[in-house]
Amino acid sequence: MMRIINVRSTFARVAAAMALTMLALSARAELMIQITEGRVDAVPIAVVPFAGAADAPENISDIVRADLHRSGQFKTLEPGDMLSRPTSADQLSFRDFRVLNQEYVVVGSMQKTDSGAYEVRYGLYDVTREKQLMTESYRPPESQLRDVAHAISDRIYEELTGIQGAFSTKILYVTFNRGTQNPYQLQYADADGARVRTIVRSKEPIMSPSWSPDGSKIAYVSFEKDGLPKIYVHDLASAQRRVVAQYKGINGAPAWSPDGQRLAVTLSKGGNPDIYSLDLNSGALEQLTDHYGIDTEPRWMPDGEHLVFTSSRSGGPQIYELDINDKSTRRVSFEGAYNARPDVTPDGRYLVYVHRRNGSFHVGVQDLQRGTFDIVTKTDMDESPSVAPNGSMIIYGTQHRGTGVLQAVSIDGRVKVELPSKEGEVREPAWSPFL
Repeated sequence: MMRIINVRSTFARVAAAMALTMLALSARAELMIQITEGRVDAVPIAVVPFAGAADAPENISDIVRADLHRSGQFKTLEPGDMLSRPTSADQLSFRDFRVLNQEYVVVGSMQKTDSGAYEVRYGLYDVTREKQLMTESYRPPESQLRDVAHAISDRIYEELTGIQGAFSTKILYVTFNRGTQNPYQLQYADADGARVRTIVRSKEPIMSPSWSPDGSKIAYVSFEKDGLPKIYVHDLASAQRRVVAQYKGINGAPAWSPDGQRLAVTLSKGGNPDIYSLDLNSGALEQLTDHYGIDTEPRWMPDGEHLVFTSSRSGGPQIYELDINDKSTRRVSFEGAYNARPDVTPDGRYLVYVHRRNGSFHVGVQDLQRGTFDIVTKTDMDESPSVAPNGSMIIYGTQHRGTGVLQAVSIDGRVKVELPSKEGEVREPAWSPFL
């Protein structure tokens, strides 16, 4: 059955988040996506060039093909290798794709209407069973063609994997361009690196960006103006921001609670770095840890009742879990002498953090149910891992030829992606929630 989707409602929240576009400073550089390692069992899929796509300002079929390829879960067929290029179901010859060993095929069209909007139609088909799996129609304005492309990718990904797609999400990160007037920039882009926007430019460092659960706000640490760290909350739609923590000493590592009402932060206002809960409505502070060791880098568990954080209380940095209600803590990382910068998958099953082994820093994944631990990266100066909202991928910062770059790896370590910037260093990534 065909679903007709009103893009205005479907992308309401995306449009709200992107309202900053009119106020933000545009950046010239985009992240480039390069697949360095995919699954050997990647599913073959053919995304046929959509009718009318070549004449549109955004080629939807090209974007969908690139999205699915970038996931590492699919092996996409190049258009030049196709025996035919159907654009509708009645033109589709399953045999043409079966002889090329394709399991699925996507066909579609896009046409500009008299109102200036576009009519976008596509269908997903099972080649082996010669069966239509789904068909949909969108009516986006020209400005939202790229959003529609990512939405189609999400729908196909979920249909074939059973996991919600994350192609419509954003990536937040800090860039550093040495020798410029404002070398530090806080930026965000589509998950494929396109449509880069600059939120803040500063002469002083910007650190620890974090998305609110609804994607409408971000929190971060900035040393601007007086060179002292302050925690800001920045509304993306209005471009308005406010300082929420500027105590004496450290103000760092903000992390949003699942309900968006609180930030877990690291403060040293009492003399020692501890974890606090900051109520964003009242400004009230609640101290959550009180230890002579260094407690920092909190991240909320999905239940909103627990936090994981990095602490030196056992000698070197290790990951601990905190019960918000009774303030009890327990150590959860035991592999090696250095484990830091934790993040958690949305289902709470996997703990992701930086692990040091033989002098190198890698991203490791700990299965909290099974108690297993695996290193999933081959790079050796990794930092700031952030998990995609569907739990499938981890984005992180690392070093390549002496320059900070972003890379991504699947939660099982089987898919690896490079995201180098055309200019400057890139660090401290944060994956957005679903938008």
